[in-house]
Formats: sequence, structure tokens, C-alpha cells
Amino acid sequence: MKVCVIGTGYVGLVTGACLAHIGHHVICVDNNDEKVKIMQAGQSPIFEPGLAEILRTAIDAHKIEFTTDLKAGVEHGDILFIAVGTPALPTGESDTRYVEAVARGIGSHLTGDYKVIVNKSTVPIGSGDWVRMIVLEGLAESKKQAGQPVDASTLQSKGLFDVVSNPEFLREGSAVYDTFNPDRIVLGGAAANAIALMQDLYEPIVQRQFAEDRTLPPVPVVVTDLSSAEMVKYAANAFLATKISFINEVANICDRVGADVVQVAKGIGLDSRIGSKFLQAGLGWGGSCFPKDVSALVHTATDYGYEATLLEAAIKVNQRQRVIVIEKLQQALKILKGKTIGLLGLTFKPDTDDMRDAPALTLIEELTRLGAKVKAYDPLLSQSGFSHGLSNVSVETDVERLADHCDALVLVTDWQAFQGLDFQRLASLMNNPVLIDGRNFLDRDRLEKAGFQYVGIGH
Repeated sequence: MKVCVIGTGYVGLVTGACLAHIGHHVICVDNNDEKVKIMQAGQSPIFEPGLAEILRTAIDAHKIEFTTDLKAGVEHGDILFIAVGTPALPTGESDTRYVEAVARGIGSHLTGDYKVIVNKSTVPIGSGDWVRMIVLEGLAESKKQAGQPVDASTLQSKGLFDVVSNPEFLREGSAVYDTFNPDRIVLGGAAANAIALMQDLYEPIVQRQFAEDRTLPPVPVVVTDLSSAEMVKYAANAFLATKISFINEVANICDRVGADVVQVAKGIGLDSRIGSKFLQAGLGWGGSCFPKDVSALVHTATDYGYEATLLEAAIKVNQRQRVIVIEKLQQALKILKGKTIGLLGLTFKPDTDDMRDAPALTLIEELTRLGAKVKAYDPLLSQSGFSHGLSNVSVETDVERLADHCDALVLVTDWQAFQGLDFQRLASLMNNPVLIDGRNFLDRDRLEKAGFQYVGIGH
């Protein structure tokens, strides 16, 4: 099938590359000329395990192209994915201006061939009908500019396109795996032919032709209305974020009563009604999805006269969790002014280069405010020389430089590489061998044998 993906961020580029990998002909459109040139050269502008390899394979097979020409993409695709960013505004609601611009642009380039326009971006509930309206406005504007008669009712009845909601559930760091091994595929829309085309598009994935385990039954496909599909995305992320905040709340109580949250999480996670996933206490959630989606759902509830008390509490717990580490540093070192603190990890989670709403940013800000010097080492960002947007922190090129003359280390991101560090060597380089394990990721006995004072979260 012919596919156009508009927007080449984490969602758009992974979606486009994976659809090309399973045999569809994909054109990816982005308005960033430099980024497009990078992709045309066969390189990925983002780090995501496995993405660079399938991208090169798709390019070599002539299954994927990159352009800044939206018209070319719209004319090419039978299915048009809108995958642009919807960042959070200060009010908590989603900024949909990029979605609006793309929808209007699609409308201006419709020529008569039937298109399925897919909302892949996380958009406010009710956006499906709104996108349809904007596309029609773009179509009407283009006809008016061309001197053609414009009749809104006629345009709507011609059946030039249908809008489908197809929310993504990709985890950064395993987005390629998640695309080929999804828990479910959600399709929201009222038009049977549009849903049928989407089912054809995903058939190889549904039948697990590219799955890690091809013996599993077909992937469940949930077909529903537009608003329900949009709500599925928000509800899923809000639930997972709340689950993390819950175990962090329990961890803070564990710290006070002498219980071990790791053992508590194991005990409750064995309950089939609860499950073990997302019960890892630590610094809380960050990234591009959880903070934005939970806030957007709270804002939507407010718009409709409902106070989402539970979700507001989950956000509050998460905000507080980030400064728990500061409290633990103060307990271990007393005064932080004039001390040097080293951060192990910067990204909001391992196996990604994403710093959006990363807990490390809060720690850097708070430690700097308290007069501490902050250093950091990240297995990915340190090697890439990344420093954009990072202030008041020295990004070191190796772990020994990080530990040198530090008064404490804080494990911020649970990169697997940190399991193999020579902690005895690191302890010998530090002024005070204190380690705050912000993810309960490292082995306490091993750290203490290496000479560290180990401090976990509820552990």
C-alpha cells in the first residue's frame, strides 16, 4: 500500500520505517530541511534501538523516501498519517497547532482520490471531527484560490476522505520492537472502508509475520469510534503513570516504617489483578508522553466540569518524587552548598536520547539552586557530545571523570551499562563514596563491599 507519514519524530519515523520494512511504499514528510537531508543520507536523526538498521534496509529496497514536499506526500499516499508533535501548553492542554497546519495542508492538496487520514499524534478527545473540519477548510480555501466554486455541503458529501484515530503505544527505547509485537492495535472511525484499509495495512503485523514469537495468536484489533480510540491512549498512559506514582507513594512510606518497597512490589505484583510491570519505585516518570497526556486528560476533565482528583494526585506525587533524592543527599551530606554531585544518566529512561521532562533536569536545577556543582555522565549523550539545553552541569566523557572528587553519585537512569561499573575504583576517586540509587537498580551488597554508602528509594 502507499503510505504518507507527516512528521518524523519518534512516532512518525518509527512508524514510517516499520511500515516500509513490512512491504508498504512510504513517503515521510517533514518541514525540517536539514533533518530530511540526514534521513535521505540513510541516517536516523534520533536514537532508537534497531531503527537505523531497518531504515537503511528500507532505503536500499526503495520502500521509503523523505521529502519536505507535503503535496508530493499527499498525492502519493492512500493512507496519510499525521504524526507531528502535540506538546503541552502551560495550561496543561495539548498544543495542536501543528496538527491543524498539517490537516489544512492535506486539505489544500486533495485532488479527488480517496484518502484515509490517520491521527497518529496524541490529540485531545474529539479531535477526529475537528481534523475533518480543518481538512475541509483547507480544501475549500484551495478551491477558492483556484477560482472554483465552493459548496461546503457538496465537499462533505463527496467522500474524498475519512478520518481514523490510530493511537500509538510505543515505548521509547523499544519502539521498533513494540511496532512489530504490539499488545493491541486500536482503530477508531465510522467509515467501514477506512477501517478495512487500516486492517489491510496492519495485516502482516496482526498475523505476527514480523514478530519475535510468530507462534502467538493474532494481535487483537480494537475497532471503535473516534472519541473512544482517542480516550484509550490517554487512559492507558494515565493508568501507567498513576501506577508508578502509587508505588512511589508506597516507597516513601516504606522509608519511614522500615519496609523494603522492592519486596513489597514483588509481593503485590504476583497478584494477577495487579501485575509486576510499572511497580519500580524511583525518581518518577518523565519523557514526552506521561507528563503531557496525564495533564491533558486532567484539562479535558476540567473543560467538562469534572475534577480528576486521582490524576491530579498522581501528578503531585511525581513532582514531589524528584526532590526525594535531594532530601536523601541532604541527609547523607548535610550541607550541599559547595559539594560536587555526579549524576549517572541524563535521559528520562535508558536506550533513548530523549531529555524531555527528564528527572535529571529537575535535579540539576535544584542542586544548582542549593549551591552544589553538578556533573553528569550518560552512556549515549556523553559519547554524542550532546549538551543542547543543558546548563549548570558538566557532561563528562567517562565515569571516572564523573566520580573524580565527587561528594556523592546519584543513579538517575537505569542504563544496563551501569551494572558493570568498577565501583571500587569509583569509590576511591570520590571525596565521599555516597551513592543514591534513584531507581533501586544496583546491588546494595556489591556497592557496600566496594566502599559506598548505599541509599535506595524505599529500599
